[in-house]
Amino acid sequence: MHISRLDLNLFVVLNAIYTEGNITRAARSLNLTQPALSHALGRLRAMLDDPLFVRQGSLMAPTPLTRALIGPVRQSLNTLAASVQQGHRFDPATTRRSFAIGLRDVLESKLLPPLIGRLKRDAPLIELSSVRADRRELESDLAAGALDMAVDVLLNLSSAVRRTALLQDTLVVVARDGHPVLADGLDLDGYLRHSHVLVSSRRKGGGIEDLELARLGRHRHVALRCQQYHAACRVVADSDLLLTMPEQYAQAANPALPNRVLPLPFATPTLDVYLYWHEAVEQDPANRWLRATLLELFGG
Repeated sequence: MHISRLDLNLFVVLNAIYTEGNITRAARSLNLTQPALSHALGRLRAMLDDPLFVRQGSLMAPTPLTRALIGPVRQSLNTLAASVQQGHRFDPATTRRSFAIGLRDVLESKLLPPLIGRLKRDAPLIELSSVRADRRELESDLAAGALDMAVDVLLNLSSAVRRTALLQDTLVVVARDGHPVLADGLDLDGYLRHSHVLVSSRRKGGGIEDLELARLGRHRHVALRCQQYHAACRVVADSDLLLTMPEQYAQAANPALPNRVLPLPFATPTLDVYLYWHEAVEQDPANRWLRATLLELFGG
């Protein structure tokens, strides 16, 4: 018989009758009526094709099959109970757990060093994977448990995905040391006189800065479109191209390069970054702990 055809609750009944040796006492221990317990025993007898217990006066004596089963059944029930109980406890100092966080590369340099430092101090057995998540699959990945949580910009997801604000950033301009635009200060006209690098995972379309320029009736020339800010910063260091990028990543990516980080000479919306998780793990102690840790490190 395949295990999928078994009602595992019936083995709780088997254990109770074996322990108590009596139908009435077993029913009382499980908070069941005697007819309900007798019915459950009947189902188990039919499934296993064995009487399981035979009446000897007021006692229920186990058959050889029951005596053979009771050890593994008790061990399995105890293991299951311990696993369920452990699932409701989480001690970061002693629990071994792996987390997968959907995290875009632009945020890794900001989030991972402080987070790994905190895990090393408070949760040395925690393993962390930062993975790139397709925004189109983010909700299904969170629902399936392929991701424990994700950090990204504001996304249009269902109410099953919970979110809270984590970071706020602004756009800045990166230019090489000695760039002509630095001589007179970077204003809007100077910004538009020069060609630009645009970093985007999309093949077409502009960035937030292009939307704001369009509202002003202005347009910039994009000479290079690439996928990674790291590569774009290196291009800027060896050219007169300008790069517009999030400030926190710009400060992390450029210290080793001969580049300057300058204020963007026109207003754009702030870049709000959110922490996402699925409602299924809302009360999971381990997930709650990691969310609280991220908010403590970056939410202030």
